[in-house]
Amino acid sequence: MFIPAEGGKMILATVLETFEKWKAFLAERVDQAKAVGMSEEMIAKLAYQIGEFLEEKVDPKNGEERLLKELWRVGSDEEKKTLARLMVKLVDE
Repeated sequence: MFIPAEGGKMILATVLETFEKWKAFLAERVDQAKAVGMSEEMIAKLAYQIGEFLEEKVDPKNGEERLLKELWRVGSDEEKKTLARLMVKLVDE
C-alpha cells in the first residue's frame, strides 16, 4: 500500500491526475491489504502514513486533493487519523 519515493514517482503522478484515479488506486491497495489478511487498524495506519507522505511531498493536482491537503495541514494527529480512516471507508464502499 505504501508508495515508494523513487520507483513510484511515475505511478504517483499518473494516479493523482484525477481524484477518481486516486480513489481507484487506493481502493485496489485496500483490497490487496485485506486479501493478505491485514487488519482494519493496520490499513488505517498505512493510510495515515500515505497521507503524511502526500502532505509533505506532493503538490495537489485538483480541487479535491487541495482540500484534503489543507484539512491534513490544519488537523490534529487524531483528526488526521480520522481523515485517513474516512478515505479508506470512502473507497471501500
